[in-house]
Amino acid sequence: MNGSPTVVDDVMTHRVVALRTGAAFKDIVRTMREWGVSALPVLDDDGRVVGVVSEADLLPKEEYNEHVPGRHGQVGDTADVHKANAVTAGELMSTPAVTVAPGVALARAARIMARTRVKRLPVVDREGFLKGIVSRSDLLKVFLRDDADIAEEVRCEVVARLFGAHAEPLGVEVRDGVVTLTGRTHRTALIPLATHLARTVPGVVDVRCELTGPPRHPDLGPGLPDAHGSALA
Repeated sequence: MNGSPTVVDDVMTHRVVALRTGAAFKDIVRTMREWGVSALPVLDDDGRVVGVVSEADLLPKEEYNEHVPGRHGQVGDTADVHKANAVTAGELMSTPAVTVAPGVALARAARIMARTRVKRLPVVDREGFLKGIVSRSDLLKVFLRDDADIAEEVRCEVVARLFGAHAEPLGVEVRDGVVTLTGRTHRTALIPLATHLARTVPGVVDVRCELTGPPRHPDLGPGLPDAHGSALA
């Protein structure tokens, strides 16, 4: 894989600041500001991740600080009201924490972030101990990969494996992460698979497949175009 990032451990931040469940509200705000982050993992007494405190968890404190009940006496969402009265990380945190393992593929981590609508994921081992944190920006680092490295991997891991190292010469060009596959092959059934596998190569933005089958020969059957484009009777 030419050393390219493929799993969370390849791109995650290993040095992470975390909170204990008893961390006070102002200490949480101060830590976020000092570290320039919008969310922090929360650990239990054993050091396992039990939740995450984000800016969204802190905002109800300000929102309901001067709240005036509405016409029907409703004071908003029960969970938000509870967080408005919370003073420690254990009371404020969203739990259970959405986490990911170090060996998870980057694409899967991206899907987890999109599905759960979070900006970062604590990275934990099998026992739940914090190993790092991965953010959206970390996952995007893979797209900084050099075009030449991507092309080499597509040639070796996709084209050569599918069509054989000594098969028909097939072209692989990469520009700004966009892969273009060109050439002719007798193994036309493998063309869709080649396109799919090229898309899975780290750093690939898109794939333009211009692979075609071998040219038709006029002797193969009636009605087929000959070399000059005319049809046989």
